[in-house]
Amino acid sequence: MTLPKINPTTTQSWKKLQEHFQAEKNNRIQDLFEKDPNRFDSFSIQWEDFLVDFSKNRLTKETLDLLEELANEVDLKAAMRAYFDGEAINQTEGRAVLHTALRAPATAQIYENGLDVVPEVHAIKAKINSFCDAVISGAHKGYTGKAITDVVNIGIGGSDLGPAMVTEALAYYKNHLNVQFVSNVEGDHVREVIKTLDPETTLFVIVSKTFTTQETLSNATTIRQWFLTHAPEEAIAQHFVAVSTNLEKIAAFGIHPDNVFPMKDWVGGRFSLWSAVGLSIALAVGPNHFEALLAGAHKMDEHFKTADFQENIPVLLALISVWYNNFWGAESEAIIPYTQYLRNLPAYLQQGIMESNGKGVDRQGNKIDYQTGTIIWGGSGTNAQHAFFQHIHQGTKVIPADFIGFKKSLYGETEHQNKLMANFIAQTEALMRGKTRSEAEQELKSKGLSQSEIDALAPFKVFEGNKPTNTLLIDALKPESIGKLIAMYEQKIFVQGILWNIFSYDQWGVELGKQLANTVLNDLTGNEIAQHDVSTTALLKHLKQ
Repeated sequence: MTLPKINPTTTQSWKKLQEHFQAEKNNRIQDLFEKDPNRFDSFSIQWEDFLVDFSKNRLTKETLDLLEELANEVDLKAAMRAYFDGEAINQTEGRAVLHTALRAPATAQIYENGLDVVPEVHAIKAKINSFCDAVISGAHKGYTGKAITDVVNIGIGGSDLGPAMVTEALAYYKNHLNVQFVSNVEGDHVREVIKTLDPETTLFVIVSKTFTTQETLSNATTIRQWFLTHAPEEAIAQHFVAVSTNLEKIAAFGIHPDNVFPMKDWVGGRFSLWSAVGLSIALAVGPNHFEALLAGAHKMDEHFKTADFQENIPVLLALISVWYNNFWGAESEAIIPYTQYLRNLPAYLQQGIMESNGKGVDRQGNKIDYQTGTIIWGGSGTNAQHAFFQHIHQGTKVIPADFIGFKKSLYGETEHQNKLMANFIAQTEALMRGKTRSEAEQELKSKGLSQSEIDALAPFKVFEGNKPTNTLLIDALKPESIGKLIAMYEQKIFVQGILWNIFSYDQWGVELGKQLANTVLNDLTGNEIAQHDVSTTALLKHLKQ
């Protein structure tokens, strides 16, 4: 089957939600707690090592009931079946969307075009595990007989953001290998990385499904040229591996067929860290921790697949997001992990969410006249508190925020952890409560200010409050919990796309810039400049001076 094609704004539940919003828009979150002392129990979910608190939101039980009604009217359950059953739900590219199969156990059966994909997934995984064991143990040698000490992942987009983010997130579990990432086509960055490398002990992982991505191949070629100033060409087989499907171009590059790790076209780049694209993760933390990451993601998949909608973490987070985006007019969402390990999670989710759901055409090919997608941004706490929190606290925009924290410190730093968690909890309370004019005046009075001084300063000390947040409190930062967390956001993306009646898994918007870049590159390297607008032509002339 294809996905349902239902304009959400034509449903009865959408109309009810619009009426409900008008009736509830002036309610304050604090008042909702006063009316319902058990609100936390009713608006939170404890699942395995995850506690998800969504009680500090501008919504009621009726809101959730109406949002669930919307999910049913757009036939979310049928869409979920098509997704997990391997149907070609990436319709504009004629592909299934089966990153969930990459973390399924060997006993599972998942079909794409009548073929069970699980055996091949596990065969590739076995190859990854064997290769990583050899590199980590030192059995895999460089061309001079020395063991590998450094790994450089060469990719861009999903071939970089996911592996880089997870490798940093799991730094506590890291082995002796020094893993770095090169993505930007900027030559200065490549050269800075090369300066740190020993050609005798470095392994390069080139990640490009087609082995034609301009940035990746430019960087790989530059590194190959540098490598060959130190080593014979046959040494490439010991120092370069590829995650790709283009065997011809891989062979031309000099990579040995045994060092090729394939990926399937039903794996979208931004969801590919679970595939052979995750080779650098497995090298950095070892195959066992990589397996735990996959196992955690699979647990979240099963929860998403089986839990009732109002007990389903990804579904609820997606419904709440749609509530703010389409009824409150919130344009962005902040992701704020209270751990430095996850400082790059917001950047990773920017691609996952904004590339997936930044669409202006619905599944029938019609221009959309309602809001889709959300702008994702954020940073790690407590750094973020000293940066952009001013805007969330006292700015004019509604900015829903996800606060992500871990109960336990990995190194057992209790004093630091208590201070971190104090900030984590206090910020969501402060965003909800705010500070009234009378509280501000009393605070200033206690400092001995005169009444005229109080009157002058008090307006600037008032916090409106009523700022919505979700709190995700996880027992500890482990590979399995990170797998669950990433999969949770992946499934949230899927639900949002179904509700908005868009195709979440193509990314045609990325293509135009790539096409024009090739033309502009010819302009920069050739003698003539092609026809452009006046501004572009002037910029090109300035660059060529």
